[in-house]
Amino acid sequence: MAGSGSAHLRGDDALLSVQDLVVEYPTDAGTVQAVSKISFDVLPGETLGIVGESGCGKSTTGRAVLRLDRITAGHIRFGAEWIEQADGKRMRKLRREMQMIFQDPVASLNPRRSVKDIVVEGLAVTNVPKEERATTSASVLEQVGLSGPRFADVLPRQLSGGQAQRVAIARALALNPRLLICDEPVSALDVSVQAQILNLIEDLKSEFDLTVVFIAHDLGVVRTVSDNVMIMYLGKVCEFGDAIEVYGNPAHPYTRALLDSVPLTDPEKGFAGPALEGDVPSPLAPPSGCRFRTRCPRAQERCAAQEPEMREIASGQFVACHFPLVGEPAGTDVADRAPVLV
Repeated sequence: MAGSGSAHLRGDDALLSVQDLVVEYPTDAGTVQAVSKISFDVLPGETLGIVGESGCGKSTTGRAVLRLDRITAGHIRFGAEWIEQADGKRMRKLRREMQMIFQDPVASLNPRRSVKDIVVEGLAVTNVPKEERATTSASVLEQVGLSGPRFADVLPRQLSGGQAQRVAIARALALNPRLLICDEPVSALDVSVQAQILNLIEDLKSEFDLTVVFIAHDLGVVRTVSDNVMIMYLGKVCEFGDAIEVYGNPAHPYTRALLDSVPLTDPEKGFAGPALEGDVPSPLAPPSGCRFRTRCPRAQERCAAQEPEMREIASGQFVACHFPLVGEPAGTDVADRAPVLV
């Protein structure tokens, strides 16, 4: 499950367990509260989708799991090992099993190296013999649909966005990871190319027995690939649960608002509403109580005085809200809210 300081229901069965994670950044203007005491588990072979507006802390969460960003507080367990205090040497070894695909495919690739060398950079760092690297490079490029000298010898600037993202995926797979964190992997791509990359990730997940954390702001994309979904707002978790249940029966007003923002295939079905008002508050000074209350159409005095605890409202569905949308119709069905791209 996920929450804010809540107990974990899946415990030792999880490949990745995050408990009370806090990430803050000191600035001249104050402390940016990027991630504030979030907890979640991801089981082996599962895909967890993390969704929210820009600035909600979802990418920071992904980077913190790999210890690419400094952790202020909290605990992270990968497999049987707690890694929040692991030193740099140990993390370099662990990252062979924990790989990340970044949002900008071209910017994440070394512009001066050929594709065949880029995809085995991680192996070169660990002194894998050149012959073995060449074999692995050819193999993973073939698995992502970029086989042959036409792609092996080119530079990143000669690739399209979709091809560059395939190279980034191949680079991650070359290390044979157990966990793959995808940070907005298709947001910079055309819709038709998005479908290709999503299909590729799904196929490779099954082939390589991967566990995936898929970070995105596009609810349609997340619904397509995720088993469970976690909704974040201003550094907090609002809702967590089975993707079909959350999309079909959103319990948090913010989840409902996000779903209402997805273009509908049939505009005659209308929108569940009401629309959100105002801007996202600054993470330098988040609101008291529920952080969503300043934009929430259901907010009451209790929302300002008391932070809502994460609680289970249906089997496997959790929400942090004093006045959840329990028993209210979703407005439109899942297919209308989240058109499948693949």
